[in-house]
Amino acid sequence: MGMISEFKDFIAKGNAMDLAVGVIIGASFGAIVNSLVSDVITPALLNPALKAAQVENLADLKTDGGILYGKFLAAVISFLVIAFVIFIMVKGINSMKKKEEAAPAAPAGPSQEELLTQIRDLLKK
Repeated sequence: MGMISEFKDFIAKGNAMDLAVGVIIGASFGAIVNSLVSDVITPALLNPALKAAQVENLADLKTDGGILYGKFLAAVISFLVIAFVIFIMVKGINSMKKKEEAAPAAPAGPSQEELLTQIRDLLKK
């Protein structure tokens, strides 16, 4: 019974629950970003270039030796676009967050002259 209660306590801790929520939301966010990139941005960027090169799909590009450099180019372009989209989204989210107020400055203590004056006055008594 001890191990089961320890496991229950471990699962119920905030860190484990926060991690679970983060993973689930991250997966959903990944689906949104992938859809944005594959369905909106990539066709807008690549379709004109592919039509000019008379190629239907970037992945179809290959050398005479069978090297599929088109797939590699598609992966690189996809990575760059996804990274840029995430950068823009994070930048937007960060700008929406409230600016943290600066901590109030600690009250300045007495200066050295004031301390010496207080010591002198105490010695006079």
